Amino acid sequence: MKDVNYIFLLLAFLAEVIGTIGGFGSSVFFVPLGNFYFDFYSVLGLTAIFHLSSNLSKIFLFKKGLNKQLIINIGLPSVIFVIVGGILSKYVDSFLLEIILGLFLIGFSLLFLIKSELEFAPNRKNAIFGGVFSGFSAGLLGTGGAIRGLTMAAFNLEKSVFVATSAFIDFMIDFSRTFVYYKNGYIHAHDLKYVPYLLIIGLIGTYLGKKILNFIPQSKFRRLSLGFILIIGLVTVGKILIDNKI
Repeated sequence: MKDVNYIFLLLAFLAEVIGTIGGFGSSVFFVPLGNFYFDFYSVLGLTAIFHLSSNLSKIFLFKKGLNKQLIINIGLPSVIFVIVGGILSKYVDSFLLEIILGLFLIGFSLLFLIKSELEFAPNRKNAIFGGVFSGFSAGLLGTGGAIRGLTMAAFNLEKSVFVATSAFIDFMIDFSRTFVYYKNGYIHAHDLKYVPYLLIIGLIGTYLGKKILNFIPQSKFRRLSLGFILIIGLVTVGKILIDNKI
């Protein structure tokens, strides 16, 4: 198709595979990488659409059960606060949002590379808090899966239940913020040419990530994923500073 950036699509595919294996979700990679090709608000719109197909794929491929209690405790607060974050994103300058995103990626990755044993207590209060924070971050910055993954990890779920439950919650979040982003004007007609590609990438990337996950221990790949997140965060901040001559 005319004017389609295939390097961007390749990076989106890699983001989906790595996000599935690492357990952080693809948006933690997709959003900062997308910022190299599109404006920040366009990336938010594309992320929501991309994730809808990605998470449907995960729900289908990891369909060994859902944890209904976590869907309520984490999912419902996430949906409420992704709407709040999505609305607020319209009133915050994109430069500031990109800086916050870069610093968030750096801080998050360093924290868990240094304190790999850090985790939340598996109780309802922390589940709700994680849902609020991850939903708000997803709406404002485009990514919140890493926070939700950390929250859910405390409950020691079987791997397929973890992925399916996380994907179901993520689907609820993406479905809600798609309407907010559309109303905000983030979903542009000239970007819709990427949607069919992203739908296919979401399915194939998730499938491949699931296959690789059967051979690579998630704990080992988690550290590698954190290293990628750190590098992406540093590059994101560096790019912003260079572009704005700071």
